[in-house]
Amino acid sequence: MKLGRSMILPLTITLILGIFIGTQFEKIFWGKSDGVEIEKLDDVLTYTEKYYVDKVDSRKLVDAGINGILSKLDPHSFYIPADEIENVEESSKGEFEGIGIEYQIINDTITVVSAISGGPSDALGILPGDRIIKIEDKSAIGITSDGVSKKLRGNAGTKVNVTIYRPSNNKIINYQITRDKIPLYSVEAHLMFNDITGYIYVSRFSETTYDELKNALNDLKNKGMKQLILDLRGNPGGYLSQAVKISDLFIAGKKKIVYTRGRESEFDDDDYASQTSDFENIPLIVLVNNGSASASEIVSGAIQDLDRGLIVGETTFGKALVQRQFELPDNSALRLTVAKYYTPSGRLIQRNYKNLKDRNDYYSQPAERNEKEGDNLYHSEEKDTGRSVYKTNSGRIVYGGGGITPDYIVKSGEITGYTTELLKNNIFYRFVLNYLDQKGKKIQTDYKNLDSFINNFILTDDEITSFIKFAGSNGVKFNETDFNKDRNYILTRLKAQIARNYWKNDGWYSIILSADNQMLKAVTLFDEARNLAKLK
Repeated sequence: MKLGRSMILPLTITLILGIFIGTQFEKIFWGKSDGVEIEKLDDVLTYTEKYYVDKVDSRKLVDAGINGILSKLDPHSFYIPADEIENVEESSKGEFEGIGIEYQIINDTITVVSAISGGPSDALGILPGDRIIKIEDKSAIGITSDGVSKKLRGNAGTKVNVTIYRPSNNKIINYQITRDKIPLYSVEAHLMFNDITGYIYVSRFSETTYDELKNALNDLKNKGMKQLILDLRGNPGGYLSQAVKISDLFIAGKKKIVYTRGRESEFDDDDYASQTSDFENIPLIVLVNNGSASASEIVSGAIQDLDRGLIVGETTFGKALVQRQFELPDNSALRLTVAKYYTPSGRLIQRNYKNLKDRNDYYSQPAERNEKEGDNLYHSEEKDTGRSVYKTNSGRIVYGGGGITPDYIVKSGEITGYTTELLKNNIFYRFVLNYLDQKGKKIQTDYKNLDSFINNFILTDDEITSFIKFAGSNGVKFNETDFNKDRNYILTRLKAQIARNYWKNDGWYSIILSADNQMLKAVTLFDEARNLAKLK
């Protein structure tokens, strides 16, 4: 199994829309379709409602008809039923309303992974590892994830009573929590990887991403950042406008960043860099993989075409279709592809989606690429693929039609079957949960800050043995060969999981990146990044 982005990310609220979002959402007006065709569809529905042998649900029939139409288009045009609109749009807006926790259901019990910074649960002192055992004085044991959302989410200003069991001190605590607007941060981590290298991970492009990123850059600059790694791995995209503004942070002058072309001229647009910033001359490396799509590809494509920085990792997803949202009379919505976008060199990086047996093939293809690792600055890796040829500002050859292929290809790495089973069965988190129930107070006493923990904490041999036994008792049979092969990753992940309990994402990323071979390779390539961008 590949050690992809999903293997190193911490647990997050599962609200990310995926690669379906193309750009900003706007109301637009339909042109008139052929009246005969519309009448035919209406007749089919009318006859079915009136004469079909069994009673039918007209709403379900209409929804099925819409999905049938969209199935004949591209993979990124889709229908959103009215009852799903709010959840689908939350990630793009960058906020939701609720009590502000990330959680997992472990052994039928709601277990707090983290209280979201700045939210009401965080303000009340709810801690990682707390178990929510009652909601409004009724048992929450055995509740489903859907039930958690229904009971704990709600309009800002409303209140909910929860009862928590805290294993660290064996206490039952009652809280009344006032729900509020909870920010969903798209810049999930920013930190100094070493004395001069800043690291920022952007998980999606929402309404707030530019502001978040700019704040993160300024913070790292104040901490001594001289060079930057921008991590867009696993970032499925989002607002095109945010991708343009973020690219503009790093691109000097009035250079073109991206342009769109549709069948209707109203969807044609050309976006240029227009603002100056303090980061136009910082050495830059962008990390990407096959989960980087849409807006992520706009940023990495502009950086590559303009020779502004080095792209490192694996070839991106290959989505260059732009969607706009049409609101329908019952508050449902249609996201329809209305244009294609092109990188500054004129590349259309959209992968072919026609003549495939089904859409599953389209989504699985990126993970099946067999790329050769190494220096690809002049893109010899793609020369025999039949893809269209373009040139960057300096004359380097790049290719369209299949995503953004990195300037330096570094694979994410493979993990063994044993580690795959550990991940599939959530063994890391479950073990650390039990571990901290017993030793959490000692860790807080022994390690006053993250640096102290990073430099001094080591799992003992007895603790490693306990982890192996815990995994075995939960269905993951020990494989000594596999364990020894993945030992560094396994122990690093355990340490990162413990750190996240006290220092949230800063703790997680500060440790897990030390076992990330794409990151470690990228740090060695800044001389190439400087030369490419002609920086002094």
